[in-house]
Amino acid sequence: MVTNQVMAKPDVFFGDAVHPIGGHIVGHTSHTRLYLRRAAHGPVRIARLVSSPYLPEGEEIFKITENGIEDASEEEKTKPRGH
Repeated sequence: MVTNQVMAKPDVFFGDAVHPIGGHIVGHTSHTRLYLRRAAHGPVRIARLVSSPYLPEGEEIFKITENGIEDASEEEKTKPRGH
């Protein structure tokens, strides 16, 4: 597993304003890339599959509790999400 921090680029008006700190070299050396972010409420997190040669792009909502990683309830999945 390789991790890479991202930063916002406020001067970008069109396209993705989030860019990897490690640049394109770190981003393209891995086969599968996940983008993890915190939702606007509670322990809920969102994992987005950004790039994979084997899997389609998609998103999954989960939560982190004292028991570890768990599926989010339907109620938690339907609340408005922060970006």
